Amino acid sequence: MDLRPSIPAMLRFTTLRLLSFALSLVAASIVIFAVIEVIPGDPASYMLGLNASPDTVAALREQMGLNSSLILRYLHWVSGMLHGDFGTSYTYRVPVSELVSARLWISIPLAIYALLLSTLLAFPVGLIAAARRGKPTDIGIMGATQLGIAIPNFWFAMLLVVLFAIRLHWFSAGGFPGWSKNFWLSLKSLTLPAIALALPQASILARIMRSSLLDTLGQDYIRTARAKGLTRGQALRRHALRNAMIPVLTIMGMQFSFLLAGAIIIENVFFLPGLGRLIFQGITQRDLIVVESAVMLLVFAVIAVNFLVDLLYAVVDPRLRGKS
Repeated sequence: MDLRPSIPAMLRFTTLRLLSFALSLVAASIVIFAVIEVIPGDPASYMLGLNASPDTVAALREQMGLNSSLILRYLHWVSGMLHGDFGTSYTYRVPVSELVSARLWISIPLAIYALLLSTLLAFPVGLIAAARRGKPTDIGIMGATQLGIAIPNFWFAMLLVVLFAIRLHWFSAGGFPGWSKNFWLSLKSLTLPAIALALPQASILARIMRSSLLDTLGQDYIRTARAKGLTRGQALRRHALRNAMIPVLTIMGMQFSFLLAGAIIIENVFFLPGLGRLIFQGITQRDLIVVESAVMLLVFAVIAVNFLVDLLYAVVDPRLRGKS
């Protein structure tokens, strides 16, 4: 069977994925807007306090556009985002795009840092576990990865603070100095949060890596390589590793999405002014436009990463194009 790239097949595959991408964004925007709007409490009343007069509250609601119908407010919000206008924060009185862009420079490097750490840990661990299947090393690694999955990352984060910040004084307990002020100190301030985020992801990735390698080692071409004199380890490194990367690649894409969108608790533990902390503050302050826009941006990033992973998946395994 010819598995060489086919331009029409790839074009069809990409078109279908783009359609799915667009429909997912539309559905996500509707869900996000509906969920945020049903949160109890009036943003105008919250901002002005309990002693504000009804006329003042009504005037602020009109200024904030809260008196319009839900459909008009949704359409206005979506139309603004399509033109790069995320609205103006009720609390900070600045464009939401400025708030989000400043915090993305913390959240994205943190997600990349955590994914890099998890990958560097998971690949050799999964490789060793597969090479020593059924032996004490494999059993020990599987037990350790199960523990890594079970430990809540926020609890692990607090342990890291107690050990490395409070007792050993190797890292700061929280905060972020800023990339422009001191790059290496800023990178150091992201190290403990990245480790806290990377632990469960590395455990999951290592188990997937081991399982994928073991499945590949059972293929006929691996048995042929073994029959030609290659050891199990040589066959694993030379032939099985590349073919086992397809499911691993998919998991890595999903993990980056999770690390980008799921760092809210970790950012609050370490007082990082990232996108997750901005969302948390927006919820507590009833700053609806900030929450809606920031969450929608995260959802866009998650769907976009999954879209790119699908395309890369199809490039690695052309057989998938016929299944789309």
